[in-house]
Amino acid sequence: MPPQDMTTAASPSGGAAPENQGPDHLLDALQHQVAVFARRAEQTRLGGVGQVRNSMDRAAYLLLNRLDREGPMGVKALAAGMGIDSSTVTRQVAPLVDTGLVKRTSHPEDGRAVVLQLSPRGQARLDEVRASRRELMSQVTDDWDAEERDTFCALLTRFNAALAARQSANQPPAAD
Repeated sequence: MPPQDMTTAASPSGGAAPENQGPDHLLDALQHQVAVFARRAEQTRLGGVGQVRNSMDRAAYLLLNRLDREGPMGVKALAAGMGIDSSTVTRQVAPLVDTGLVKRTSHPEDGRAVVLQLSPRGQARLDEVRASRRELMSQVTDDWDAEERDTFCALLTRFNAALAARQSANQPPAAD
């Protein structure tokens, strides 16, 4: 077991028990563990099994992943699906186009509109990163049984959905 430090000590189930056992201790531990998770995820970029070549910027991964799962789409649709501004998507897609991971093509019905599409090179790169991340997840949860993995994934998915819904509810209405 790794040594305990301020990044693991607040764990209600595995680390040292928090001194304050008041009604908010579990929520305090949860927010702490989410912060630790965010730091560790960014430190490793969940890049896989220590292979720097398989790391990928979070924004790039999410954009490529969405294009892979949902197919070619315009900037507005991509932005709406990701819950971010179109200008942010445009800025994040630019280096992906420059490096050949994403192609800009004309919309099949409206030649003036631009559609973003995962390129074959982008698909290969995404597959490589996914495989590396899958291996990392396998190693990190190696001593978990299938039910624990399933429960963790379901709860993390539910947590992310709740955060997205909260963010969406707090967004100002779009100007027409």
